[in-house]
Amino acid sequence: MLKMSVADLEEFFATHFPGMNNFHFKIESLELRHVQMRLLYHDLHLRPGGTVSGPTMMTLADTVGYILVLATIGPVALAVTSSLNINFLRKPAPVDLIARGTLLKLGSRLAVCQVDMFSDGRDELVAHSTVTYSIPA
Repeated sequence: MLKMSVADLEEFFATHFPGMNNFHFKIESLELRHVQMRLLYHDLHLRPGGTVSGPTMMTLADTVGYILVLATIGPVALAVTSSLNINFLRKPAPVDLIARGTLLKLGSRLAVCQVDMFSDGRDELVAHSTVTYSIPA
């Protein structure tokens, strides 16, 4: 059972990370162990060459992982990223990015998530990430 809804998560982020709204994230669906998020396209996310930047995609992966963890364990603000690995597979188009996250493992101290990213309207992965969170005692 989820411990936080989409509305709970949005309120949590507005309170604890008010600048996050500047990234233009939207939670599209949330289920036990799964979330789909959209990064709304904005010129600020681009790098030279007209593609979504790596740091933007890393932020999206990290946010998706954090949402999965919080939705599952509740509002633990001090859960922190301990590892983030990302493979950039294709040049993302200058459109919305769709991220699909899965909680692979939830232990008492660590949570491991997988995040796959796609350019909106396309089936090919543009990036694949694994994110590990440390959960405080």
